[in-house]
Amino acid sequence: MIPPPRDRAEPSATDGTAHPPPYRPVRVLHRPTAPAAAVLLLHGGRADGLAPPSPVNLPGWRMRPVAWAIHRHLRAENVLLAAVRYRHRGWNGEHAHAAQDAREALAELTGVAGVTDMSERVDVAGPADMAERVDVAGSAGGASGIPVVLVGHSMGGRAALSVAGAPGVRGVVALAPWCPLDEPVAHLSGRTVFLLHDPADRVTKAAGSWAFGERARDAGAHVHTVEMPAGGHTMLRGARNWHRLTAQAVATILGAAPPPPGPQATATGESA
Repeated sequence: MIPPPRDRAEPSATDGTAHPPPYRPVRVLHRPTAPAAAVLLLHGGRADGLAPPSPVNLPGWRMRPVAWAIHRHLRAENVLLAAVRYRHRGWNGEHAHAAQDAREALAELTGVAGVTDMSERVDVAGPADMAERVDVAGSAGGASGIPVVLVGHSMGGRAALSVAGAPGVRGVVALAPWCPLDEPVAHLSGRTVFLLHDPADRVTKAAGSWAFGERARDAGAHVHTVEMPAGGHTMLRGARNWHRLTAQAVATILGAAPPPPGPQATATGESA
């Protein structure tokens, strides 16, 4: 697979002037013919910023290898991969723009997934030939009829955790997430939440993730916290370890891999 091209302005049919394409909240990275599950990625941003993400959008590119790691680990062509498009770089206080865009992206997955037969039963295959039967007509599925896992980094982690109560969301993998002390957690009851954070992160605080995890666990969420040995906020040092653990967490949430041995762990392994 190759990354899709950046959005380009299209000329007007009447005056030849270039106009930006209409906003779509979802960028599809891998579209199966008959998706059995979906993984929606949410990249990082800023606390404040009304400007749109730049055309280069480095936080967005940082999530591409995460997406491909998930795809390789699941070894399942029937898992849809998509990313949220933000209209603004920042969270912007009470506007919570990234969370708004995430909600719209979840709603658009209905059309993207293209599920028509809601009585169909499908397999989500994972490593070691493990599989789970997913009833897409039941509570596991949302508007698109399929289970969804949200994977967010930094501000995207906050957005993913904020909208995880939506129908069909099975769980969240939050990477170095931004977790304010007063962030709501009641909506996470019954969801599986993985929080991966390096204590050396100087942008967002691992202590905030651990405190959020405790409150979410008390609210009924199935929480797993993973202390990463390297990577800081950008997840560049030890990147393969971040990618591998993220992919394993997604597989666990989808039932394609066994759960980790306990709710808390310290990640070890490669540091490249």
